[in-house]
Amino acid sequence: FCQPSGWQLFPERNPPTFFVAVLTDINSERHYCACFTFWEALESPQPQSHARNGEGEEEEEESSSPVQPAQLFAPKSLVLVSRLDHAEVFRNSLGLIYTIYVDGLSVSLENVIGNLLTCTIPITGGAQ
Repeated sequence: FCQPSGWQLFPERNPPTFFVAVLTDINSERHYCACFTFWEALESPQPQSHARNGEGEEEEEESSSPVQPAQLFAPKSLVLVSRLDHAEVFRNSLGLIYTIYVDGLSVSLENVIGNLLTCTIPITGGAQ
């Protein structure tokens, strides 16, 4: 459900996307699944050619080809599952985690997620 269009590599980085899917369990209870998908560059190994020296041993030579392999981007999804329907809170929370991850901030993702999981969300028209 995280990637309804299918998982595939792309030659360019797509902008992040966000959507909420609603899943129903066996007891007809709703579970709101917020999906934040972003695109990350794949590590592509550099091709190396091998040559044999005069003694029959292989030596690695760096490729001198001017053609570089194409950069590919793979989708990664952050998912938050809740019984509460608060799409904007989900978007902001996943966006915060994404920003910390992408910017390489020195904040521990575990602490951020722990803080997000313990915050209280007020219920519309009622108590917390």
